[in-house]
Amino acid sequence: MKWLTLVFITLSTLTYAQNAPKPYGALPSKRQLAWHNLEVYGLIHFTPTTFENKEWGFGDADPKAFNPTDFSAEQIINAAKAGGLKGIILVAKHHDGFALWPTKTTEYNITKSPFRNGKGDLVGEIEQAARKAGLKFGVYCSPWDRNNALYGTDKYLAIYQAQLKELYSNYGELFMSWHDGANGGDGYYGGAKEKRSIDNTTYYDWTNTWAITRKMQPMANIFSDIGLDIRWVGNEDGHAAETSWATFTPMAPDGKNVAVPGQANYPQSPEGIRNGKFWMPAECDVPLRKGWFFHNSEQPKTPEKLFDLYLKSVGRGAGLDLGLAPDTRGQLHDDDVLALKTFGNMVKNTFAQNLAKGAHITASNTRGKNYTAINLLDANKQSYWATMDKNHNATLEIDLKNIKTFDIVSLQEYIPLGQRIEAFNIEIFENNSWKKIYEGTSIGAKRLIKLDQPVTTKKVRINITKSQVCITLSAFGLYKKSL
Repeated sequence: MKWLTLVFITLSTLTYAQNAPKPYGALPSKRQLAWHNLEVYGLIHFTPTTFENKEWGFGDADPKAFNPTDFSAEQIINAAKAGGLKGIILVAKHHDGFALWPTKTTEYNITKSPFRNGKGDLVGEIEQAARKAGLKFGVYCSPWDRNNALYGTDKYLAIYQAQLKELYSNYGELFMSWHDGANGGDGYYGGAKEKRSIDNTTYYDWTNTWAITRKMQPMANIFSDIGLDIRWVGNEDGHAAETSWATFTPMAPDGKNVAVPGQANYPQSPEGIRNGKFWMPAECDVPLRKGWFFHNSEQPKTPEKLFDLYLKSVGRGAGLDLGLAPDTRGQLHDDDVLALKTFGNMVKNTFAQNLAKGAHITASNTRGKNYTAINLLDANKQSYWATMDKNHNATLEIDLKNIKTFDIVSLQEYIPLGQRIEAFNIEIFENNSWKKIYEGTSIGAKRLIKLDQPVTTKKVRINITKSQVCITLSAFGLYKKSL
């Protein structure tokens, strides 16, 4: 009888151990998981403002000013793809109010320009080129309209919502509907040339406006400075904080009320909020050049700078959104094309070979045969290593079998179950003892640790020292930066 009881207990324990860990905290939606897989995408600014050599259009530019001499959607998209971008967001209407598609909502649109003899649809051309190249497509339609005479009145919202409906209806599935907090101020406003202030907490009726997005484009992530799906990182420098949580609770400056676009807790945006109410990862938006619009006096960021931003955005669980600015031809400048291509090659070549592939990994604790540490090297995002429920810290010892030299360590949590890990460190075996080379906090969707100097070793140890619940990790990698 005792033997039967022991067998029953052992089998029960094994069965329990094979159960998947319970989710922890706020969790990503299907559309957010798809967004995490993109990692790098672009935001195109190209309106009459380009031809005025300005950053902000006043709304008074003659539509005839929009006259690119050699527009090529394919040139722009192919350059973006060479840079490793997986998606493109087009600014279909910026604050100047000029619509890049033949809209029924305003006369201030592309049909009034010389582009394609008044029969053009730049949104459609960019969308088709993006899909042909295998890139996702999204749109930004600014709620602020410095041209529209009705802006600031109770009649404007219906116009803005109608513009969103046109964009949501006519350009296929969108991966993002992008918004920002800029709204209200001086403008042309149909010739009034005055300043118009609005209450950004109520004027756009975001609850019902974003309900249109959810209904018509359920896979479109809503980005704004407060979310709803993707939050602004709080700067336009292209990087998140070193400790970076994907969870967030948007709050107004008073610390009591839920924030609305243009009114958020920006100081907390770069790092996020541990155990925030919502899964709301950060987007790190940054122009390729100094400004969002093309200016001949500026130069693109160097590939080295872009790679550094990649490590500090994607490598901190965020997304990198690069601002692309076509010139007056309607193409990306040769300097921009070269910078993108070189950056894309750096990322591709650096992460082409996981130096840990084929290694033997020993875990101090494992949940069961479906959750063993070998899952960390199978390049399958659906598999992961996990510990037993009571084990909130653990060690992974990686025997590389041969001496390897690397300067980047990659770790990824299994985020469908939440962001769990709060502290870890990395050691290498050197001179017959373990030497700590890094100590960190968050991991999340992806953590890329760039070491100050390359290290050479045959053994690596990852110590997960703090987690509120059992641990999950889906990937581990060692890499050497390459051009």
